[in-house]
Amino acid sequence: MTTLPQSGTQVPANNTPKKPPVNVLGGLLTALTYLLTFLFFFPILWMVMAAFKTEAQAFQTPPVFVFTPILDNFRVAFERYFPALLNSLGAAFGSTILAFILGLPAAFALAFYTTPRSRSVLTWMLSTKFMPAVGVIVPLYLLFTNLHLLDTLPGLILMYTTMNLPLVVWMMHSYMTEIPYAIFEAARVDGASVWREFFGMALPLSLPGISATALLAVIFAWNEAFFALNLTTSDAAPLSVFIGSFKTGEGLFWAQMSAAAVLTVFPVIVFGWIAQRQLVRGLSFGAVK
Repeated sequence: MTTLPQSGTQVPANNTPKKPPVNVLGGLLTALTYLLTFLFFFPILWMVMAAFKTEAQAFQTPPVFVFTPILDNFRVAFERYFPALLNSLGAAFGSTILAFILGLPAAFALAFYTTPRSRSVLTWMLSTKFMPAVGVIVPLYLLFTNLHLLDTLPGLILMYTTMNLPLVVWMMHSYMTEIPYAIFEAARVDGASVWREFFGMALPLSLPGISATALLAVIFAWNEAFFALNLTTSDAAPLSVFIGSFKTGEGLFWAQMSAAAVLTVFPVIVFGWIAQRQLVRGLSFGAVK
């Protein structure tokens, strides 16, 4: 028989702390995230390690993970690095500036002065990115030959401008459409001209988007290799061609190529790290009205 506690008798409380439930799914997702991060980072780590090895160690099988680092590969890469660096800087930033000069007015017009064909224009500009580069390299090569633009920095800037122009128009159009249209209506009531709307209102309000788009355009131009390999040889060769120059008739100098690749990605990593706040702010611009 169970004896009930008399009235007034306090039942001792159970002070044993409860263990929180184990979140197995969250732990698996965290482990998967770390695994994917490692898989994406491992090729970069392998490249950096190979840059400090000898050529024999870089080709050794099984791979060597414990070795004495050397700097000879960087010394060889530095001998041809700076001309290619200047070409990459000129092509990347020159094409980005030119793409913004042409793309910002187009994005502004397509955002605030729409016509029934505005969507068709945007779709057509985006469709130019669908064509494979190998399908247009022959007519581009003939065109550059007739215009004497082969192996010239202006030719490379023009090529990268056409490559980045649809990106600039599409991204800046999406940013500008998030600006409240009532601002421009109020400005027109006060007698503001189109140029006043563009330079005095649209551009300042789109600065986060401009910074993010500019960073992406610079990175795309910096990493481009196909057109650079086919349209340049020595005078205007950017860093992407500079990396490929370590594969010669004598063989593939893997360690030296790895050192050249490290020197190539280092500036854009530093630039992206410095501008990461502007990039995140620009990519999230307009996400919440």
